[in-house]
Amino acid sequence: MPMNVILLERVPKLGQMGDVVKVKPGFARNFLLPQKKALRATKDNITYFESQRKVLEAQNLDRRQEAEAVGAKMSDLKVVIIRQASEALQLYGSVTSRDIAEGAATQNVKIERAQVELDKPIKALGEHKIKIHLHPEVVVEISVLVARSADEADAQARGEDLTGPVSDRAEIRAAAEALFEQEAEAQDNA
Repeated sequence: MPMNVILLERVPKLGQMGDVVKVKPGFARNFLLPQKKALRATKDNITYFESQRKVLEAQNLDRRQEAEAVGAKMSDLKVVIIRQASEALQLYGSVTSRDIAEGAATQNVKIERAQVELDKPIKALGEHKIKIHLHPEVVVEISVLVARSADEADAQARGEDLTGPVSDRAEIRAAAEALFEQEAEAQDNA
């Protein structure tokens, strides 16, 4: 049986502050109510919300402005994550929201794991655009560089493409092996 709640802040895919919406009881009990995002829609709570509406809107505006200021500083943030990967540029494992939050912390940017919007874990090398939710109304996009080494990450940051065709890498490897064989033969003959 659905439960009616009053939203105390904007909740994505649900509604704006002040909206009375029907939600499943478990969602209300386990998420909205404990996180102070909503109140049960009783007569007392509706009158309380209306009396506090201006204060709540002012607090929301302050938090949003603060989040926008932080977002402006984060707009050019590049988080570098070093991982081992195969020759086909697939990671041994994956990069999760926790890894991104920890990578940002190394650059003195504090974001929570829950603020990172990651549809699925990152499983390939390269630069990935990730959305960070600083406030229900403020979303900022950062770059996450996943590389095998710091040098490779620097090359990615400069815009170099490290994901060339596998056939090119195979040709380079064959040429390198031929060169080593020639050097070995020269040493054997000497």
